[in-house]
Amino acid sequence: MLKHLVNLVKGEVTGRVESGFPERVLNLCAEYGIVFWDLSWASPVEFTFTMTRRDWKRLRRLSRKIDCDMTAVSWRGTPFFLGRMRRRYGLWITLGICTALLFCGSFFIWDFEIEGNETISQQEILRALDKYGIGFGTYGFHVDSSELRNQMLLEIPELSYIAVNVRGCRAYVQVRERIPEPEIISKREPGNTVAAKDALITAIQPWDGQKMVLPGTTVKEGQLLISGVMQDNVTGVRYLRGMGKVYGRTWYHLQCRVPLTVREKVYTGEEKVRRALLVGKKRWNLYFSSSILGDTCDKITTWDEWELPGGVALPVTMVTEKLRTYEITERERSREEALALADTVLTARLDGYVEEGEVLSRELTGEVADGCLVVTLSAECEEQVGRLVEIPKS
Repeated sequence: MLKHLVNLVKGEVTGRVESGFPERVLNLCAEYGIVFWDLSWASPVEFTFTMTRRDWKRLRRLSRKIDCDMTAVSWRGTPFFLGRMRRRYGLWITLGICTALLFCGSFFIWDFEIEGNETISQQEILRALDKYGIGFGTYGFHVDSSELRNQMLLEIPELSYIAVNVRGCRAYVQVRERIPEPEIISKREPGNTVAAKDALITAIQPWDGQKMVLPGTTVKEGQLLISGVMQDNVTGVRYLRGMGKVYGRTWYHLQCRVPLTVREKVYTGEEKVRRALLVGKKRWNLYFSSSILGDTCDKITTWDEWELPGGVALPVTMVTEKLRTYEITERERSREEALALADTVLTARLDGYVEEGEVLSRELTGEVADGCLVVTLSAECEEQVGRLVEIPKS
């Protein structure tokens, strides 16, 4: 394969030889070290073979001493291609202009690659970079990484590190997000643990302070569970933090209404495709219709960034917009569908109430009233119900 590519770069010629003594041509090739391949005999006095362009010229010069007729049947390779193109001046001028534009364009930033962000979106980082003059079309050698780093850390406090490295027409942005500081609990500030909600206590684990209830006790919201005030005959009154974990059983009754008549989209099958070119920040529409859409139309937009072979980004993006029209129709929602929808909503609401615990049992019931399905979720849970409150200083 490699040898074939090398021969194509040099240029290959397939020739036909006619002679009363064709072996003389083959003897010339052997004598002067001319390499050929794909030898094929058409008759006892005629054959075809293939060799490089240079060897073909050499053999024609040597064959003048013998009686033979040599004709080039076909030729292929780089020299012949360039030979056909040598008089196409417009093509060469266009190629030169494109090469110059690519060379000059490599000094500007046309693409960004962001790494290390998890909670901060790429759009937020790009907006902050653009605010300080780093965007599409920015001259790459004008990027001062050290100064930009200080400005970006002030602009986005959630970042602890950022580096912008420009290689060619692409800017590599590496960020590290700041790790939030853990909440520091001061044991010097006195406090009490009280019930955050009504519950039946199942376990109590005081870390600091004195427990005021026992497992099996029913408590109300705000009732004292772990006291941070202790008194004895030796030391008198002592103020502690009153921290700990208190687990209890809780009961929830959540309700929601799901309409049994629903309005939904039904696509008519009519679609329209519009395209536009995005060159840098300039948009060129490739359609003549108005860009104002109707109220009953969905738009699906895709962006295809153009690249050269090797992954070299170009400042050109093809924007394709697919418009799909629809009609609003009404239909009756089944009881099973309404019940499943209510289950999803109520389960999400229950998960928001039970932050540290688990659901022990749940029951879902529903009844129809005023064109809606009224769904009730009854759940029994076991969760952490203790809440720390500060003791006001006198």
